[in-house]
Amino acid sequence: MIIRTYQSTDQDQVIELWQLTGVASLKNNPARDIARKQKVDPDLFLVAVDKDVVVASIMGGYEGHRGWVNYLAVHPSVQRQGIARQMMSEVETLLIKKGCPKINLQVRNSNSKALSFYKALGYLDDNVIGLGKRLEHE
Repeated sequence: MIIRTYQSTDQDQVIELWQLTGVASLKNNPARDIARKQKVDPDLFLVAVDKDVVVASIMGGYEGHRGWVNYLAVHPSVQRQGIARQMMSEVETLLIKKGCPKINLQVRNSNSKALSFYKALGYLDDNVIGLGKRLEHE
């Protein structure tokens, strides 16, 4: 398995992975999210590939103040093998190189597995409420 930067030929496999793992929100258009990401810090969009098959993804971001992590997904057939941890480590390293002082991420309250995973990596509850406003309507 190798971790590398996302390539346009990965799109179908990435979207399938996101749908399979449930990280794709019904409110978001995955292909549009990928297209947007290719315009801003495309080097922070990573995939793990095993024999030409995308088995994991992570989309990092940095706007100069905070880093963000989105779309961390690992195919169920290879979960619990440390791949998510490797993906997080790789994106953290890239964000540090960009001068990022802190990473934020959002996890649904109901996703206890993800909450436990991130806590094990040292991520803590910032005791804030995430707010959002949809600017684009499908």
